[in-house]
Amino acid sequence: MDHIVPFFIVLPLAAAFLISILGRFIKGFSKVTANLIFFCLLLLSFYYIFSGNHSTLVYKIGGWEPVNNIPIAIYLILDPFSGFMLCIINTMAFLSALYAVSYISLYTGENYFYTLLCIMVAGLNGVVVTGDLFNLYVFLEITVIASYALVAFGTEKEELEASFKYQVLGGIATTLILFSIGMIYWYTKTLNIPDIAGILNKSHDGKIVQFCQLMLIAGFGLKAAIMPFHGWLPDAHSSAPSPISAMLSGVVIKAAGLYVIFRLFFNMFQLTYEIGILITAIGTLSMVVGVFLAIGQWDLKRLLAYHSISQMGYVIIGVGMGMMILANNGNKTVASLAIMGGLFHLINHAVFKGLLFLNAGAIEYRLGTRDLDKMGGLYEKMPVTSATSLTASMAISGIPPFNGFFSKLVIIIAAILAKYYVLAALAVIVSIITLASFMKFQRYAFFNRKNNRKNGNNLKDVPFLMMFSMVVLAVLCLALSLLLIPGIRDTILQPAVDVLMGKNEYYINLLNL
Repeated sequence: MDHIVPFFIVLPLAAAFLISILGRFIKGFSKVTANLIFFCLLLLSFYYIFSGNHSTLVYKIGGWEPVNNIPIAIYLILDPFSGFMLCIINTMAFLSALYAVSYISLYTGENYFYTLLCIMVAGLNGVVVTGDLFNLYVFLEITVIASYALVAFGTEKEELEASFKYQVLGGIATTLILFSIGMIYWYTKTLNIPDIAGILNKSHDGKIVQFCQLMLIAGFGLKAAIMPFHGWLPDAHSSAPSPISAMLSGVVIKAAGLYVIFRLFFNMFQLTYEIGILITAIGTLSMVVGVFLAIGQWDLKRLLAYHSISQMGYVIIGVGMGMMILANNGNKTVASLAIMGGLFHLINHAVFKGLLFLNAGAIEYRLGTRDLDKMGGLYEKMPVTSATSLTASMAISGIPPFNGFFSKLVIIIAAILAKYYVLAALAVIVSIITLASFMKFQRYAFFNRKNNRKNGNNLKDVPFLMMFSMVVLAVLCLALSLLLIPGIRDTILQPAVDVLMGKNEYYINLLNL
């Protein structure tokens, strides 16, 4: 199965190349090609996860074998954690591209849009499967450069300003990351992640490593837009086309930010209690401050953007608690539960927040506004958009039986079992405030009749493909609740948790392949 790994990068890059050339001459070529490629990537991702084979796949570019146990090839590594992320990335990419078939009519430059989207997905897949730090940096840059262009795709003043802010802060993040990679290479004389893990496992010089860890948290924290590194996110998410907002919130901040932090700090560095406290504190700050910044927003997409910051806090505190418990040699069952809760909420957030941004795009597609105060009475005129947005609102607010309830419940139970009672209480309070925020969204957008006449009697729901993507994500908001069932959990979630908790197996097994 090793041969499937490079296809996650090669296929979207090939699609971007073909779309940029043939899309100019063949009508509809870009839409069909992008959606076909993303569907193939989706099938490959699910094939690995559901094949029942949770072994690690390693593809060595050029076929180079280690020399004196020193890995000299470029390694692409697919394990259950990266496979878990690939499912999220390629599912959201396919549904966003399908949604964009009709939505992109609001813009010019359809070929450019799909070319950039394919490049973004290739970069994201590359970040997830790469096995060395240098190519991690390369794929990260591929992702964010495409993201900069897509945020500015409307070319209006607002979009260009948001893209510029994103680029400036992204440039700072890139500098911190590249500097840290250079320091790690200077210290270990290798860039291969499993090889670095083996060297650091025997190292006793902690100051250099700690310095690099702090720089990486800051750099990837900027990419993930977690507090206090969140400045670019509200403008970028609200200015981008809605399918790209769904990708930025549902995928980019996770794969280009949180995934890398989790991968490096569990599978490359030694776990320390101090770093665990720092990461958990950042997550708590994001969770609490993000929700208070969101509740006062009247621009729908800015409201959703701030909730992305808040919901990422749940993911971080779940994994951060697991990190602290493991570093203290605590109960591994509780640590596993905490990490599982974090990863469970990560996939849930991709679904319900992606759906909410598509809902916002559907409203903007028909009304031409994101201002909640200018909406109203859409429940009768846009029933599919209304029903799916209600589903997503309940999911993000943690209302049963939707997926968000179960992932938050797992995190809260883990916090109580680990005796982090303050974290458990804050998680409950933030969920209540989130519910209040989305009750405001539902009231003003769908049930407030004061703007009913202004919106016109001929208003109707969005085209079929836009509705299809929203309905699929709404179904997933319910279906993902089944991840707590042991058989399903052991296929999707638990193998990813085991990868994070089994550092020694990660680097020893890979160097022997």
